[in-house]
Amino acid sequence: QVQLVESGGGLVQPEGSLRLSCKVSGLPIRNYAMSWYRQGSGNVRELVAVLTGIGGGTRYGDSVRGRFTMTRDNAENAVYLQMTGLKVEDTGVYYCNAGGSAWLPGDYWGQGTQVTVSS
Repeated sequence: QVQLVESGGGLVQPEGSLRLSCKVSGLPIRNYAMSWYRQGSGNVRELVAVLTGIGGGTRYGDSVRGRFTMTRDNAENAVYLQMTGLKVEDTGVYYCNAGGSAWLPGDYWGQGTQVTVSS
């Protein structure tokens, strides 16, 4: 069965940094677009970043572009999200997703990891 397991969330101060990991089993991520979404107080899942595939570009949500970096390690079958310059508005549950596109999520979701930015 496909499993996506996020880790690395926690409490961090504004302007701090955090690195999220998404370990995937049961699915070769090299064949799938991988993405990060987050759900904040607005109760909608917002695209954070999506990496479409080998040689493909990485798209970032407007609110995180320049601060977050998504990477993929096909050998480890994992994706990562390096978050810097964190803001209070970045608070939310961050979800890893597989099988989507540059604009829409795919069918496979992780359980989410909570990121709280607060002083």
